[in-house]
Amino acid sequence: MSVMDKLKDMLKGHPEQTSKGIDKAGDLVDDRTQGKYSGQVDTAQDRLKDQFGSGKDDNPPRS
Repeated sequence: MSVMDKLKDMLKGHPEQTSKGIDKAGDLVDDRTQGKYSGQVDTAQDRLKDQFGSGKDDNPPRS
C-alpha cells in the first residue's frame, strides 16, 4: 500500500478537517514565501482538495 493510499484512507470521511488542513498549509507557504507563489499554492490547494474529496465548493474564492 502506497503512502498516498494510506493518506486517502485516513482522510476519508473527514472532508471538513482535510480542507482546513490544506488551507492552513497553503497559508503557511504563502506566509513563508511572502505571497510570491500564491497562484501556484492556490492551484495546489484546489488539486489536493479535489484528490482528497473535499472539493472546490467548500471554500469561497479568495479576494
